[in-house]
Amino acid sequence: MSEASVDHRLEALDRALGVSFHDPELREASLTHRSFAFEHDLTITNERLEFLGDSVLGLVVTDLAYRMYPGMPEGDLAKLRAAIVNMTALADVARDLDLGAVVLLGKGEEQSGGRDKASILADALEAVFGAVYIDLGLDAARELIERLFEPRMEAYVRGEGDRDYKTILQELASQELRALPVYQIQDRGPDHQKEFTATVVIAGETLGTGVGRSKKEAEQQAAREAHARISERRAARPMGGSVHGAS
Repeated sequence: MSEASVDHRLEALDRALGVSFHDPELREASLTHRSFAFEHDLTITNERLEFLGDSVLGLVVTDLAYRMYPGMPEGDLAKLRAAIVNMTALADVARDLDLGAVVLLGKGEEQSGGRDKASILADALEAVFGAVYIDLGLDAARELIERLFEPRMEAYVRGEGDRDYKTILQELASQELRALPVYQIQDRGPDHQKEFTATVVIAGETLGTGVGRSKKEAEQQAAREAHARISERRAARPMGGSVHGAS
């Protein structure tokens, strides 16, 4: 990648972030993966900034959730925060910003697809938050994080986006059916391209099926289907009636 191309992408990143660093060295440090530092005999990586940015992100998201949803119980607030502040969600935001194009990687990480690796993207984004906090202050970091994550929080509360449906289903099944979900897994295909099918059974009844490239993905899909089915039955049943046997 040419120097001019990198400069162009960094300028595009700044526009996407909506920030202008006073100290460009901080921005560069936030994008320096340890593999690049090792190959170029550098002492600075983005790991310390990532450590700081993780705390800044957690504070801002927790504060925002507390203010946005004053009636939400503590347990639901914790689930909301966990759904927003995790590697997968952070990597998705980093991809939206095209952060992978400007992360500084060693040759090995570059060749192994490091520019789209979730852990590298998530760490780099948190390092950027740490750099913004040091360079521009907490208000600037807060404004940036809220702009990037508030829509995702709203989507989660509406029931969209990534949710831990296995946990949600377990709670609902315990309340409504007095039973816990049991998952049955089948797989097919070669090892490098397996497809998993999960079936969730509750109180002897099959309530959901899901397909995915991993057991976790298939189970989440099955749990989501079962959760929707139980929720529909609960909404349709007469007041005080049982969820069992409802259509």
